Amino acid sequence: MSIWTRITEALAALASGESLSEVFDRLRTPRERSVAFAIAVIALGAKMAKADGQVTRDEVTAFRDVFQIAREDEAGAARVFDMARTDVAGYRDYAQQIRRMFSDDPETLDDLMEGLFHIALADGFYHPGEDAFLEDVAGIFGLPERKFRALRARFVPDEHPDPHTVLGVPHDMAYADIRKVWRRLVRETHPDAMIARGVPEEAIRLAEKRMIDINRAWDEINGARISGKA
Repeated sequence: MSIWTRITEALAALASGESLSEVFDRLRTPRERSVAFAIAVIALGAKMAKADGQVTRDEVTAFRDVFQIAREDEAGAARVFDMARTDVAGYRDYAQQIRRMFSDDPETLDDLMEGLFHIALADGFYHPGEDAFLEDVAGIFGLPERKFRALRARFVPDEHPDPHTVLGVPHDMAYADIRKVWRRLVRETHPDAMIARGVPEEAIRLAEKRMIDINRAWDEINGARISGKA
């Protein structure tokens, strides 16, 4: 059964009157955690897309880009996005349920936030409403402020993102400790590690940009040290 069929069934249960807690309780098994992850990105992404007052083609395309949707699954994926967009449940309800489901796995919550940032920046503009939305969701997820700043530094257009902020480390951290953080981030970003956390294989493209960003930040810090500028 396609993941999109399973997601559609879960959202249909919500539309028929089941509560969020009932639906997510059924998705707590290891096999279904990827469905829960996808629903979280779909539901929160669809609702965030309205935070700037409109849902653009770019945002829908970004959602499809994150999930690498096969041609035969496009119709089902579009139906899922539309169902989530019209669902009466508030985004905070979804965020709270997801926080409870992944309370033992904060790395997956980080992955979720990354997917949402990708969708938010799809049209090339970071709207204040989207920033407020993402900051609120990050707070519900219990995401440390430094991690939220690191994500924003990576995704929000800027002339030159600070490499320490991208890695989530203070400027005065010892070089050896920064290297340990960089190595840990590389391990956590490996596709196999993400799949083990319940991230659907369809969403592994999230790892590609993250790996590029953290390696670029490390190269900049390491290069500065070698050249004697740090």
